[in-house]
Amino acid sequence: MGPYSIFPERASAGAGQVDTLYMFLLVVGIGMTALIFGCVFFFAIKYRRKSDSERPKRIDGSLPLEIAWSVGPFLVMLVMFGWGTKLYFENYSPPHKDTLDIYVTGKQWMWKVQYPNGRREINELHVPVGRAVKLILASEDAIHSFFVPAFRLKHDAVPGSYQTYWFEPTKPGRYHIFCAEYCGTNHSRMTGWVTVMDPTEYQTWLAGGSAGGSMAAQGEKLFQQYGCVSCHVTDAQGRCPSLRNVFGHPVVLEDGRTMIADEAYVRESILNPNAKIVKGYHRDVMPVFQGQLGEEDLLKLIVYLKSLSTPVPAAPGRTSP
Repeated sequence: MGPYSIFPERASAGAGQVDTLYMFLLVVGIGMTALIFGCVFFFAIKYRRKSDSERPKRIDGSLPLEIAWSVGPFLVMLVMFGWGTKLYFENYSPPHKDTLDIYVTGKQWMWKVQYPNGRREINELHVPVGRAVKLILASEDAIHSFFVPAFRLKHDAVPGSYQTYWFEPTKPGRYHIFCAEYCGTNHSRMTGWVTVMDPTEYQTWLAGGSAGGSMAAQGEKLFQQYGCVSCHVTDAQGRCPSLRNVFGHPVVLEDGRTMIADEAYVRESILNPNAKIVKGYHRDVMPVFQGQLGEEDLLKLIVYLKSLSTPVPAAPGRTSP
């Protein structure tokens, strides 16, 4: 982008598509506004009353004209809707193959970042250039919004749920992170930086700060600490379902529904285990962990459960952008 551009630098694979849609909306909005006000001024002058005795002719209307100004804008809005929907699903459906998962927790007033190998940061996010990055967003208190203008990325972190978003950085450099949702007194200070690095440099950087063990290893310790292993045994003969090959796979519930065991499902099953009971098992067997585990510990447990599961193959024809 040039030095006088109204847009931030484009640094992700999807930024250009977002800008193109925005420019389309901007041009259509300005054009329609100019057309409407132009007609208002033109007809106000052309058909003004020229004398007190003048009486305007009766206008019965025009069906073709009515259809034109009703159907025309509708079709333009339909293009906006279809275009925006396409981008929405592309941005909210991360590719299954070779995605780097990073866990971001918002807290008044900071961003806490965890990497699968155990490295942690505050208000800093490091990613490799040219690789799809999937963010799993959580919040410990209020609603926050993770916003990276250079990536055209903005998504809320909502308490009590996990939100996912993905991007593919295309330019090495440092880019601002903001919180785009008012979250309290120091909301304006809830900022940070994304550092996009060469893949080799990124691997060197990543290996330099994981002394506490990987997130999966820390999750396994929590799994042992809270006694989960006594019921969730690996041979499916325990009081609770086996957790091997559960994450990312379909789960059949007692009411006949089938759900995919994603981050949100696992989180709810830990905090409120009676909400969705797996078929063949009973209620009130697993203790409720609501209030005992923070978001960061929940994420560690989820990463551990991921490590027990084989990845689900990508759908036919689905490839990374």
